[in-house]
Amino acid sequence: MDGFLSWLFGLIAMIVPGFGVSEPPAWNGYVEADYVYLAAPGAGTITAMSAREGEVIEAGAMVFTLDDGQQRTALDGALAQVAAAQANVDNLSTGSRDAELDVIRASLARARADLELTRQQAERTGALLERGLAPQAQADQADANLASAQAQVDELEAQLRVAELPARNPQRIAAEASLAAAQANAEQARLALDDRIVAAPVDGLAARVYFSAGEFLGTGVPAVALLPDGALEVKFYLSQADRADFALGDQVAISCDRCREGLTATVDYFSPDPRFTPPVIYSREERDRLTFLVEAVLDEGSELLPGQPVTVSR
Repeated sequence: MDGFLSWLFGLIAMIVPGFGVSEPPAWNGYVEADYVYLAAPGAGTITAMSAREGEVIEAGAMVFTLDDGQQRTALDGALAQVAAAQANVDNLSTGSRDAELDVIRASLARARADLELTRQQAERTGALLERGLAPQAQADQADANLASAQAQVDELEAQLRVAELPARNPQRIAAEASLAAAQANAEQARLALDDRIVAAPVDGLAARVYFSAGEFLGTGVPAVALLPDGALEVKFYLSQADRADFALGDQVAISCDRCREGLTATVDYFSPDPRFTPPVIYSREERDRLTFLVEAVLDEGSELLPGQPVTVSR
């Protein structure tokens, strides 16, 4: 009986081509794009939109800009604070201002001239006292005037030395800390101004442009969806039985309607959790319903488009 069945199947296979030959396994899938969404860290009105859907944008090129009037004003104020803090540090580092020093030096010159005049008067009074032509009281008054004039000169010389000295360490440390804080505020204001210009981080195709110039863009809201090179991948589902036959790095064949032959993709992701899992304990019958999501990056040279259905095979 077995021999007869073998002969019968062989005869049918010769008459009907392809009879008894099973098709290789294949799985349905679709193409999905891993977009780079361009957004601004702050809200504002779009002043310029350079991106056009379907055009290629190079990395570093300006994509869109936001109104920056407020940020420029903040930067100007921060730079003014830096200038004021820097002037304070310079003033404390070099002592008093030149005009103040000039006043002290002029007072000292006048005091020295008065001292010289008082010294001459005291010498003449002393000579008259020795000759008996001046009373002792007049000589004592001359000596007192000389001492007072000398004290005035000493005081002004001390003031000049103090004015020429730099500030004490605690004052200079406080001034330098204020300068550092002002510089940090200026840098923050400069970064906030730079953030009003959004550039492309990578080369890619402007797949979607969601806003136009003149529209208001919220914080973190994408304005442009950029499709970089090599960002297309195929998603398909494997049964729990077929899942064991695949591994990361495996190459799969991709086919679709009117696609050229030879398209391939490389498996780079397996979902750790099954999809469409029945809410019951896995039994031998229910296990056949489990499926696992698999993602495969399309190799170079693919002309497939996001959302396009494809067939995946080994």
